Amino acid sequence: MGFLSDAIGRIKPSPTIAVSSLARELKAAGNDVIGLGAGEPDFETPDNIKKAAIDAINRGETRYTAVDGIPELKQAICAKFKRDNDLDYTPAQITVGTGGKQVLFNALMATLNPGDEVVIPAPYWVSYPDIVLLAGGAPVFADAGQESGFKLQPEALEAAITDKTKWLIFNSPSNPSGAAYSHDELKALTDVLMKHPHVWVLTDDMYEHLVYDDFTFATPAQVEPGLYDRTLTMNGVSKAYCMTGWRIGYAGGPESLIKAMSKLQSQSTSNPSSVSQWAAVEGLNGPQDFIPEHNEVFKERRDLVVSMLNQASGISCITPEGAFYVYPSCAGTLGKTTAGGKKLETDEDFVTALLEEEGVAAVQGSAFGLSPHFRISYATSTEALEEACQRIQRFCGSLR
Repeated sequence: MGFLSDAIGRIKPSPTIAVSSLARELKAAGNDVIGLGAGEPDFETPDNIKKAAIDAINRGETRYTAVDGIPELKQAICAKFKRDNDLDYTPAQITVGTGGKQVLFNALMATLNPGDEVVIPAPYWVSYPDIVLLAGGAPVFADAGQESGFKLQPEALEAAITDKTKWLIFNSPSNPSGAAYSHDELKALTDVLMKHPHVWVLTDDMYEHLVYDDFTFATPAQVEPGLYDRTLTMNGVSKAYCMTGWRIGYAGGPESLIKAMSKLQSQSTSNPSSVSQWAAVEGLNGPQDFIPEHNEVFKERRDLVVSMLNQASGISCITPEGAFYVYPSCAGTLGKTTAGGKKLETDEDFVTALLEEEGVAAVQGSAFGLSPHFRISYATSTEALEEACQRIQRFCGSLR
């Protein structure tokens, strides 16, 4: 359609949202569907955070705020960065957006020119390459496959960097794989980045608090202070604080970049929801004791899912360090035919047949840039996960 822009033609709708929507539609039509597509905790937002929002409404905190965040939230974010990451930021170095996605969008739109390259480890969160393309940049993929635990290796990073590279987008713990980088694994990557002073780092720490088995989280600017002046450290309250629908993301970075992002936001959405901002202040400043409690449950679910998937014929699944996803390989099922007569050639064929024949909704690996895999979110009830994994075992067992 000639009326639409070239930019909109460069991108596709979010595949993860598409899978979740399809699962909801099938369910609404009376089908027995278990949706494992959404990256959303099934826990309620904690009561103290809800109360802070209600109090804010009753106090009349319902007007426009500063474009990129109220002072109280910026202070809370500075305190969080110091407390959790030993990073010193001033409020002038903080930006607040409508979810982490807007923060990423602002950063890339404010910095990319045609021809600029952005290195993205694959598998990647579905939105990274599309936002880069929308901003006129070129995504460059660096493979981080199952053999390396889905972690980018220093050699692969080095090979992906050119004189046109502007950013590395780095996500740990990772969506879709759950892979999280230890301090030493990060240091090996930051050593490469120190050799390339023109490359900036956009780190997505959204799953920071969702780590298991005594894993210690670290972020690039903390591991290598030499990167501080060219790192945007992005985070949010969606996952750890169970606030996906509240839409608050934030980042700390160099003041000149933060100013440019604010300028862009002033001409797009203006301020994030005033009420959500006050809820986020309470989230960051209030008690954090529910996080380890939630993590205990997530860890049990992770272990259950990994164990049951590895018992399914043709599936292999490694144990991730964080987030609430597993990224199993379905390589052993390809070339076979399902009970319903479908020939499986790709991971997309696999998830489509799994949904049609067993009512389990997962997301194909091709959406995340690494096949043949599929992503399962275990942020849902243990009963649903057990039933879904039994269905996957049955599905794989019936392949011929």
